[in-house]
Amino acid sequence: MLRSPTCCIIGAGICGLTTAKALQDRGLPFDWFELSDRIGGVWAFNNPSGRSAAYRSLHIDSSKTRIAFEDFPVPEDWPEYPHHTQIADYLKRYAARFRLTDRITFSTEVLRVARAGAGWSVTLSSGETRTYDTVAVCNGHHWDPRWPTPAYPGRFTGRQMHASSYVDPFTPIDMRDKTVLVVGMGNSAMDISCELSPRHITRKLMVSARRGVYIFPRFMLGRAADKGKVHRWLPLGLQTAFSKWIYRRVVGRMEAYGLPKPDHELFESHGTVSDEFPSRVAAGDIQIRPGIASLDGEEVEFSDGRREQVDVIVWATGYNVTLPFFDKEVLDVVDNRLPLFRRMFKPGADGLIFIGLLQSTVTIFTIAEKQARLAAAYLAGDYALPDTRTMERIIVQDEARHNGRYYASARHTMQVDQEVYYWDLERETKEGLKRARRLRVAG
Repeated sequence: MLRSPTCCIIGAGICGLTTAKALQDRGLPFDWFELSDRIGGVWAFNNPSGRSAAYRSLHIDSSKTRIAFEDFPVPEDWPEYPHHTQIADYLKRYAARFRLTDRITFSTEVLRVARAGAGWSVTLSSGETRTYDTVAVCNGHHWDPRWPTPAYPGRFTGRQMHASSYVDPFTPIDMRDKTVLVVGMGNSAMDISCELSPRHITRKLMVSARRGVYIFPRFMLGRAADKGKVHRWLPLGLQTAFSKWIYRRVVGRMEAYGLPKPDHELFESHGTVSDEFPSRVAAGDIQIRPGIASLDGEEVEFSDGRREQVDVIVWATGYNVTLPFFDKEVLDVVDNRLPLFRRMFKPGADGLIFIGLLQSTVTIFTIAEKQARLAAAYLAGDYALPDTRTMERIIVQDEARHNGRYYASARHTMQVDQEVYYWDLERETKEGLKRARRLRVAG
């Protein structure tokens, strides 16, 4: 009997959990390491690993049915958009239901992953080095704060923090009666801005945006906005045209709320979700400013020449894609870009599998589950990759297909349209099963 390939799983967030379950379902051997003393990754509030950006009031931006694993439904009594504590509990119960928790080695960091013959050596914080046939990289990509680069001219002498450190209006900085500037227009920026707006906490709340964005409500036409039925076989252009028509009639123009007009078309950027933010801007509770030109002591100068005295800056400027355990000669992420075949495999790096290293239009939960099952099929020998040249050609095609419509930005380097990606993954799985069968026959 052939020996099953050994696997090391890095991380016990959503991606690590689904990967471990998929391997366990097939009886495949694996070791599993988690830096923290608990599961959940970014959803573990106040995670002692320091790698959770969850804030006290956080609710997920995807509806409950969209995040439900196929074989583990979410509770029926959940609200449509659950609180982060409910998500963390769901992941704990998932791990308990499938007896995964006892398989994790907690409080153990993977320090280095390097080539070792045909496999990979994994060095742990315990001082031990082990060798595996494969490594499943499941460490997430929303934990390494991206500060603005290059730095703005001048120096700010007030207090400042990255949104990843935000817990509530009083932690780590007491925002009461302060003039606060939030930089960015992503989901966290809007949540934090609404929570800090003057009627609640601050004296004055401003949001600096280099460009306008399209903001999506959580509900459209009486139901969760991400529950709209999509016929995946329709051309992407036709899907987009119909979605634009709905958006313009339900939401309208951003300028009507007092927000800056986006310099790109609808669906040419990753969507930002907020029911409250446009209304707060329209009511004057949140004041919009353009991009920052320079910093001068406690003053900030904006690109329109206006100057404002500011007590606190909150940089909601996103995250770096960081894989700290790889030497750059082995794997190097440049400007948040790491080209992967079907967002999972790097040509020439046999035995490395990446789960969840993408930015989805909806949610990572079910994508991670589908990727994990393909990874398990690969390790079991039921799925075979195409040759290197074919993978490289498909990577170029996929990036043009998924990323081509988005404006150039670090947040769009790994963007995928979720329904299209599902379609791609299903077709690739079928083709890979055929390749594996041919290889077995030839062998």
